[in-house]
This record gives sequence, structure tokens and C-alpha cells, in this order.
Amino acid sequence: MSLFKSMDIKGKTNSDSVNSQEVEHTRVLIIGSGPAGYTAAIYAARANLSPIMYEGLQPGGQLTTTTEVDNFPGYPKGVTGPEMMEDLKAQAQRFGTDVRFGMATASDLSKQPFKVTIDGEKVIEADALIIATGATAKYLGLESEEKYKGQGVSACATCDGFFYKGQDVAVVGGGDTAAEEATYLAGICRKVYLIVRKPYLRASKAMQDRVTNTSNIEVLYEHATKEIVGDMSGVNGAILINSKNEEVKISITGFFVAIGHVPNSDIFKDYIDADETGYIKTIPGTSKTNIPGVFACGDVQDKHYRQAITAAGSGCMAALDAERYLGTRTF
Repeated sequence: MSLFKSMDIKGKTNSDSVNSQEVEHTRVLIIGSGPAGYTAAIYAARANLSPIMYEGLQPGGQLTTTTEVDNFPGYPKGVTGPEMMEDLKAQAQRFGTDVRFGMATASDLSKQPFKVTIDGEKVIEADALIIATGATAKYLGLESEEKYKGQGVSACATCDGFFYKGQDVAVVGGGDTAAEEATYLAGICRKVYLIVRKPYLRASKAMQDRVTNTSNIEVLYEHATKEIVGDMSGVNGAILINSKNEEVKISITGFFVAIGHVPNSDIFKDYIDADETGYIKTIPGTSKTNIPGVFACGDVQDKHYRQAITAAGSGCMAALDAERYLGTRTF
């Protein structure tokens, strides 16, 4: 589910609509939390831009569903996702960021100042806007999948694969992402099952070759996941259904879902250039979008890396780009 609700924003810019809502002005508005949003807030606040941040329905973003984070610099003993997000939030607040709970429900980026509606009630006018709304991983929709999230079920092999070193795991999906996840896991796990619903892989020929040439990957074509099973310690297996409608049980400790992500960009789509999936396009090497004064960072514009550290780096870029933009403008 998108963290930032999509609404019909046609006709929302007339004076009657705006006058009926509470309006507040800020120099910098940050929509979305997580490593990108919080890092942008830290840099913007230290530049005396007094940013306002709205966290969305899931303060801290996707990392709040992750138990252990071992690959973020500065935490030699590791840290839980929620703890790390609280640390970043506290740091942003320390420098004066006004962090608020609320969801962006509409936008008008047709002119300065930019207008973003919060919870359908309040309008924030901003001289510069930083979009850090992230992306939402697609899941299969199983109750057991939800039950074991963070206890064996993951949507990021690069993030969580280390915890399954030397174990048997499964990846579900048939595209490039699934093939990449499977080959990555094959380098650290004993065995990887690649569960593919179709009788073929949708991945590119190069990725297909990598999968078929990796000895500890077993591709289960025409299999669908019926249920993920486990106990108090987490996942210990999965029940699949094959093309003959037979149940197949596999013993695994990790179940990785690799069927794609959905960028949370819907409320900006009438103004911001995006690719066919909805990932916001930025000028290479910057966080700048097609609209001067609007910047994007984190997973909402990154479909390749999707790591906390790269999101944080892009958040820094967005704040610096916003600071430089504001320094050249007279409002």
C-alpha cells in the first residue's frame, strides 16, 4: 500500500478550495521520512532553512520493518531498523527540523510557491520541495507472509541475505530483480530455490544465463506459493502448488519476495517527469526534477540500488541542491 495517498488533484488550485483550508508557508518542505528524508532534513536544518517534514503513514519508511541492519556505516555492532530511524529523526530534530505526522494527499506544483495538501485538510506552501516518499515493495498478499515479515520474509536480499549465510532460502519472481536476488544469495547461501509462476523466466538473457549457470540455484517453474510456514523462531518452510495442482513442500529459513516495487509518486504525476513505472526522473548527478525547486531523493527515484546508505546520500544531495536553489532566488 502506498504510504502517500493518491487523490484526484484536478481543480484543487482554485482560490475557493485553497481559502477553505488552513495554509502555512515554509522555505523547505520534505515529504517522506526514512534515510533519504531524515538526511535531507539534517542538512537543510543545519543550513538554517527551518524545514518542515511530514513523515507519512509509516514514519521511518521501509526500514522500520527490518529487524537487523548490519551494513549501514557507523553501527559496528548492527542496529535494528526502527532504532536507526529514531536516531536519524532525533538528529534532524536536534538541528530544528519540524517533524510532523501526516500524509501528503494532493499537490499543486504548477507555480511558486508549491502547494502540498496534508491529510486532505491543510495546505503547506513551500519555496522548495523535497520528495522522499520512497517505494513500496510488492508482496504476494498471504497472511503467513505478513506474519513472518522480519522473521524470515524479506523484500531485499542485499539487506538481509547475510543473516541466512550457509542456509537454504527461496526467492519468488521471474524477472531481472528475482534473478539478481537469487544469484546474490547463491554466493552466501547453501541452496536457493527460485520460484517462478510461469514456465519461463522473464529476466534478460544475460540474467537467465547467470541463473542457469549457478549450480546451487534450483528453478521451480510453474510453481506458486500457497503458504509460508514457520514457528516462534521464524520461517522454516514454504508450501507450493505446481502445475499439476500438487502441493510441494520446501525446507527454507528465508523467503525473499522479488516481484517489484511501486514508487510512491502518484500525487506528483501531473507535474513531475517519471518513467513508465512511476519512478521520478532526476537530472543525472543531482536530485533536480524537471521543475526548478522540486527535488527527489531516495527510493522514489532509485530503482537500482534501494539501499539505506544510497538513500541517505541522495537526501544529502537534495538538501544541498535545495539550499543552492533558494540562495539564487528572491521570494
